[in-house]
Amino acid sequence: MKNIVILISGRGSNMEAIVRTAQKEKWPARIAAVISNRADAAGLAFAASHGIATSVVESKSFSSREAFDATLQKEIDRYAPDLVVLAGFMRILTEAFVNHYAGRMMNIHPSLLPSFKGLHTHQQALKMGVKVHGATVHFVDVELDHGPVVAQAAVPVLPDDTENTLGARVLEQEHIIYPRAIRWFIEGKVRLEGGIALVQD
Repeated sequence: MKNIVILISGRGSNMEAIVRTAQKEKWPARIAAVISNRADAAGLAFAASHGIATSVVESKSFSSREAFDATLQKEIDRYAPDLVVLAGFMRILTEAFVNHYAGRMMNIHPSLLPSFKGLHTHQQALKMGVKVHGATVHFVDVELDHGPVVAQAAVPVLPDDTENTLGARVLEQEHIIYPRAIRWFIEGKVRLEGGIALVQD
């Protein structure tokens, strides 16, 4: 039975999708904990209501990223995670933290990486006039919004799209591909080779 720890900063809609899918599909894994850097993160209540351990490591209580990451790492490691999942966790992580979880930490980004890194990806897509947008699940490495791609989903950009309508359509796909990618990992269907994630489905 593999252990998964999910990190959130807000409502955690991707976390909810992962928890619901894991329960529905009866994964050979357990969501061991949901941890937030904000005590007011709405997703904590959802996790607790589903019998999942929750904890908070307040990022604003630390004077440096290094100090925060070191404390967060200790809290995560209490649950002996096989996989750490970033689900709307709004922190830039230090190199030491990322390296500690190398090959066992995933993130989802609302664009088709390597396009549109950083924030406001839907706004960036509309400004550039692209015809296709989407989301990417990737292993985390030391570069921001970078790392071996595990899964992607594309959506069309419609002529009347706004940031909100495009974002909502992308989010629907996030809720599909993130649980799928995590299940692949759990089942041993993902391997890293030469900096590329190879998936055997």
